[in-house]
Amino acid sequence: MLKIYGSMLCPDCVQCREDLDKAGVEYEFLDFSENLANLKEFLKLRDGNPLFDDARAEGKIGIPCLQKEDGSLCLSWER
Repeated sequence: MLKIYGSMLCPDCVQCREDLDKAGVEYEFLDFSENLANLKEFLKLRDGNPLFDDARAEGKIGIPCLQKEDGSLCLSWER
C-alpha cells in the first residue's frame, strides 16, 4: 500500500490527500503532527537521500513524501 509521510498542517499534504481520495487511491497517511514515531521513520528515509537535496537546500522538509509499495520514494502525487 502507498504510504504518505506528511502533516495535516502542510497545505500540500492536505491537497495530496484530497486528490488521492478523489481518485480512489488507497494509502496510509503517516502524520508527523500526531505521532513523532512517524517523523523518525520519515527522517530515516530522507537523511542522505539525494531525492531530498533540493528540498534541503531550500530549507523545506520534503513533504508530502510518497513511498510506493516497491519502497521507492517520490515527492509528487500528480500523475
